[in-house]
Order: sequence, then structure tokens, then C-alpha cells
Amino acid sequence: MTALICGSYAYDTIMVFNGRFKDQIMPDRVHMLNVAFLVPDLRREFGGTAGNIAYNLKLLGGKGIPMATVGTDFGPYDAWLEQHGIDSRYVQQVEGEYTAQAYITTDMDDNQITAFHPGAMNHSHQQSVPRDAGISLGVVAPDGRDGMLQHAREFAQAGIPFLFDPGQGLPMFDGEELLAFIDQARWVAVNDYECGMLEERTGLDRSQLAQRVEALVVTRGAQGSLIFANGDCHEVEAVRPAVVNDPTGCGDAYRAGLVYGMMNELDWLTTGRIASMMGSIKVAQHGTQNHHFTAKDFRAGFKQAFGYSFD
Repeated sequence: MTALICGSYAYDTIMVFNGRFKDQIMPDRVHMLNVAFLVPDLRREFGGTAGNIAYNLKLLGGKGIPMATVGTDFGPYDAWLEQHGIDSRYVQQVEGEYTAQAYITTDMDDNQITAFHPGAMNHSHQQSVPRDAGISLGVVAPDGRDGMLQHAREFAQAGIPFLFDPGQGLPMFDGEELLAFIDQARWVAVNDYECGMLEERTGLDRSQLAQRVEALVVTRGAQGSLIFANGDCHEVEAVRPAVVNDPTGCGDAYRAGLVYGMMNELDWLTTGRIASMMGSIKVAQHGTQNHHFTAKDFRAGFKQAFGYSFD
């Protein structure tokens, strides 16, 4: 099976503040906020939802093709894709634009403050979901607003089941638009905060949302995740990482695990555990695409962690 991953490519500038945001912000001064953080650690990494999910899916042995619009500065990232064998046939360069840029500051409590420049991502609607490329599963991840709306419609019209992963793009849509996404999708994945926003904007609680899709996945960080499917709620334990270094990209790694399980028609508990383990591996490494393992090693680690093999 082949997954088409609609989302973004981005350069992530990641900074680490060796303190806690909450200790630097005065609650009675938030109306005139002027805060500076000293960030002695800085890295520039390859990121973006499409890039991260495709990279992690590749590590698992799954086949994913990203679809995204990028800027004229994409050369170094393109070389990285080629080096790691990731298909770039649906990566379109937009003249006069930069590739999306994220500036992320993380504190010692794993809280994040992010500034994001969408750049070429805003042109994602220039590409359409191909119907003749052997795509069996889709992902609509954070991307340009028009592109997300269009690609969801195109997946539905083509009869290709897809995962709706609104992520940080969720605030761009009102309740009616979010319900349209959900009713077109087969699966929905959000974190706990996003789920609360989804409930508020649609007027439906998570049990009602789950009834409209095959599965609703809610991640909760170190508290694990919940998968609502077929009237059941599967509680998936978090896998304790060897060390916590950088939470950036953990959600994308988790979603790659979900996609892998869906592509291979695994049961929901096993799918969630694969996803959880992917997030644990990622959090131990700085950056979103710097962790490496073989599919064989992953399976061995999974068996050690959960006591059984998944294939």
C-alpha cells in the first residue's frame, strides 16, 4: 500500500531555553508582554508535517509519498530527501517564495513557543490528489488552508480513505468546516488540547465525534493516548523514552505509526503502541528527522516492550 501525505515541508529553527517560560512571564503584565529568552542552543533542522511523517513511515518500512509546495530555498532539503530515498515527485517549487519556516523555542517543561512563516505552503492548493498513482490511503495534515480543504474533498471524491490530522492548522477552520473534514475522513487524530478545541467548535463531545469516523485518536503526551473505535476506547500506554531531549516532531512520528498500522490493517491497540513507540524514539533525539533505526530493530524493541510481535 502507498500513502499520499498532504502537508508541509519546513525548515525548523529550534532553540532551547534553559529555564521555564512560566518563571519569566508576570501574569499581571500580560497586557504589555515584552519578554526575551536567552537561547544558547540553536539548530536548523528539516521539518514540516509531510516531511516528518514520510521520514518516520520510511523508517518503519512503509511507503509514503509527500505532496507539498516549497520555496526556491528548498535545495538542501531536496538533497536530504534523495539521500534517504523519499519520493519527491509531488514536491512543487513556487517561484518567489520561501519554504515554510518555523522558529521554535522549547523550555525545560517541554512547553513551546512557535513563530511560523507559511511561505510556499500557502500555495498547496495548486496541487491535486492524483487518482492514477496507486494511492491507497491519504493524510491531510497541517498545510495551507485552501489546500487542506481541497485535498480532503479530492480524497473523498476519489474514494481514498484518509486520516485528518488538523494539528496547529485547526484554528483556521470553523465548526462547519471541521465537521465537513470529519465526515469526509475515515480517521481523525488530534492531541488532547486540539480535541478540546474540536469539541468547542463543532458542539460535539469526543464520543459523538468518534461516532462519525472509524477511529478518533487523542494523544496525551506522557499520559499515553486514547483510540475511540467501534464503540470501544483503547487506552494506549506511553513508552518511556531513554531520555527526553526534544518533543518537536513527536506528534508526526506518532502519526507515522498510525499510518503504518492502518496500511497493514493491524488492530487498534497494536497500531497505537507502534505509534507510541515512534514518539518515544523521536523525543530522545534533537530535531525531527535525526533518529535512525532499522525495521528489524524496531520490531525487536516492540516485542521487548509489549511482549508480542506485530507481524
